[in-house]
Amino acid sequence: MRRREFIALLGGAAALWPHAVRAQSTDRIRRLGVLNGGGRGDPELLSNMQTLEKSLKTLGWTAGRDLIIDTRLTDGDEPRTQALARELLATSPDVVLAIGIGPTDTLLKGTQTVPVVFARVSDPVGQGFVTNLARPGGNVTGFINFEPAMAGKWLQTLKELDPNITHVAVMGNPQTSALDNYFRSIVAASGSLAVEPIQAAVHNQDEIGQLVAMAASNPNGGLVVIADGFMISNKRTVIAQATNYRLPAIYPFRSFAAEGGLVSYTIDTDEEFRGAASYIDRILRGAKPGDLPVQAPTRFELVINLKTAKALDLTIPQTLLATADEVIE
Repeated sequence: MRRREFIALLGGAAALWPHAVRAQSTDRIRRLGVLNGGGRGDPELLSNMQTLEKSLKTLGWTAGRDLIIDTRLTDGDEPRTQALARELLATSPDVVLAIGIGPTDTLLKGTQTVPVVFARVSDPVGQGFVTNLARPGGNVTGFINFEPAMAGKWLQTLKELDPNITHVAVMGNPQTSALDNYFRSIVAASGSLAVEPIQAAVHNQDEIGQLVAMAASNPNGGLVVIADGFMISNKRTVIAQATNYRLPAIYPFRSFAAEGGLVSYTIDTDEEFRGAASYIDRILRGAKPGDLPVQAPTRFELVINLKTAKALDLTIPQTLLATADEVIE
C-alpha cells in the first residue's frame, strides 16, 4: 500500500512533545469528556478512540489512573446530542473532545469556559466555531477533517471511476454537516466535468432510500456522500440502498469502502486523533485552547472496492488503480 502525503494548511498535525520538556501534571485525577457524533459499531471510529487513548497514555495519561474518560455517543441525533452535551458539562470536565459538527456546535453554545477540542469538522470558520485558524481564541481549537473544497475532489474521482456519470446527488444532513459548503464546491467543479449536481438533504433514515432512488432515476446517475455524523451512523443503509439501485457512489471514510461501498477518498483519521490527544495533553498541562492553531490533515487515502466495482459492471481505469492506497478484492 502506498500513501501520498500532502502539505497541511497550517503545518500538519501537532507533534507529540517529549515528557522531558513538559510541565509536571498535578496529582489530581483529570476528567476528559467525549461527545461523539458517530454511530455505534463503527470500526473506524473505534480505531480512532483506541488511537486517542494510546496516544494519551504515551503522553503520560492513563485512563482509569490519572484520567477519567467519559464518552457519550449521539448517533447523529440532534435532540440526543443536546441532552448528552448538558449531561457531560454537568460532570465538570477539564476538557471536552467534540467529534463532529453537531457536538461541537452544541458544546460551544453550552459553555464559554470549558476547553473544547473538536475533530471531524470541515469548516470551523464558516460554522462560526472560530474566527481565525491560526489563533482561534476563546475556549476552542481542533482539527479539520475535510475542507469544503474536498468535495470537488470526490466528484472528480467518481467521474474518473465512471466517465458516463452526468448527474450526481450530493447527500448529507444539513443539521449535522456543512452540506451547503460542500455542495457549492461540487457545483464549482461540475462544469468542467460535465456533471449536473443535485443537493440531496436527508433528515432521517427513511429519506435515505427515497433520495437514492431519486438519484438512480436520472440516467447515468451517481452519488457523493459527504462527511457527516448522521451519514456515518446510517452507513449500512446508505451502502445497501446504493447497491440496491446499482448507483456508483463515493464516500468520505474508509469504513464505507471496507463495508461494500464503491470508493472512499479520505484522510488518515488516526492521525487526526493523535493530534487531538496532543492538544488535550497540552490543555491539561495549562495551555489555553485559543492559543493552539486549528490543524489540517497531512495524509489522504484512496480506497477502491474492486468487488463492488465488478458488481456494478465498472472497469476501474488502471491509472486510478495505480494511485489507490488500498484495493479491496
